[in-house]
Amino acid sequence: MVDVNSKDAASRSLETIQRQSSGDPAKPPRWDIIELLFFAYRDFVGDPDDVLDQFGFGRAHHRVVHFVHRYPGLKVADLLDVLRITKQSLGRVLKQLLDEGYIVQKSGEADRRQRLLFATAKGEALVAQLAGLQTDRINRALKDFTPVEVEAIGRFLSAMIDRNDPDKVLQVILGQASAKTDGRTNKT
Repeated sequence: MVDVNSKDAASRSLETIQRQSSGDPAKPPRWDIIELLFFAYRDFVGDPDDVLDQFGFGRAHHRVVHFVHRYPGLKVADLLDVLRITKQSLGRVLKQLLDEGYIVQKSGEADRRQRLLFATAKGEALVAQLAGLQTDRINRALKDFTPVEVEAIGRFLSAMIDRNDPDKVLQVILGQASAKTDGRTNKT
């Protein structure tokens, strides 16, 4: 027999969460945007997933090699902050990428204890292949948008990122986004 009280409590808890998360109990959840983001993300990462699977890699491998390629010399500690995964999970993924020659690790010049990561030519080729698939999908989606609309989409996606995030890499990305909206270029 089902405990009616526990079902009622679960319903009340869900209602409480919905009210608290929206900030305004009169505003319903944005299911339209939530589901569009869910499906967009699914398909955006799905294209690279098919390629990664051929190497025995997953999404964590993709994220690691992506950020190591984009930010040469990235410290392992900073990568942990960016990815928000456990040291153990990163260790497993890094070991595989290092062993298979997609990434190399070097000691820091000023502090030999630092472990700095760099993509190899093999890693760069993989990143280029995966980014190419994602760029094709983005370009198809943006083909009928004006430059002003594309800028608005970029502002929307940037606004979705938690601004209180301490990630150094994220700060670089946000700085580049701000520079673009200001009409400047900020290369790192």
